[in-house]
Amino acid sequence: MKTVDKPKKLHLKSGDTVKVISGNSKGQTGKILRVLVDKQRAVVEGVNMITKHIKPSAANPQGSLEKKEGTIHISNLMVIDPATGEASRTGRKLNDKGKLQRFSKKSGNFI
Repeated sequence: MKTVDKPKKLHLKSGDTVKVISGNSKGQTGKILRVLVDKQRAVVEGVNMITKHIKPSAANPQGSLEKKEGTIHISNLMVIDPATGEASRTGRKLNDKGKLQRFSKKSGNFI
């Protein structure tokens, strides 16, 4: 019988502003729209745009081309620290209320 590991906790969340650090979209920034935890990928607003061909139908007899965001592996993304505006690695530590919270390793501020 095959055992299924539960997915690890990621350093990114929906709504984070991130910078792409490698790949075709290197250097671009955007907001995370969706995180696919099982595939370890994220959809970032305005980054890694792909063209999808829409087949002609009764509602759309001409068909069309649609531009939409593709997914990017989370290892190619870095969270932008809101305090400094620079990309930073993240860690987790307890805040003053005793709850684990993400923090920027560059500035030490909570994200």
